[in-house]
Amino acid sequence: MSDVEKYIARRKQTDAVFAEDFESGYSSFKIGVLLAQARIEAGITQEELARRLNLHESTINRIENDGSDVGISTLERYANALGKKLYVEIQ
Repeated sequence: MSDVEKYIARRKQTDAVFAEDFESGYSSFKIGVLLAQARIEAGITQEELARRLNLHESTINRIENDGSDVGISTLERYANALGKKLYVEIQ
């Protein structure tokens, strides 16, 4: 475990607000990473995806770098444009 991971683990154990905020922020980060990874695996540029979705390329960039405020309908359109399906799971 790296020093950063140790620090995060310690803070999460001792600071409930930090733990909640960290998990929320990390979830948003993961969404963006998953979307970018799916786009790259499909061999599609941000520019091409923006064209397919009738969005600005800057919007695609924002979604992939900060997935914190992306609607389900946008996620579904994004997935469909890549030839994929969106699944939402609550655990």
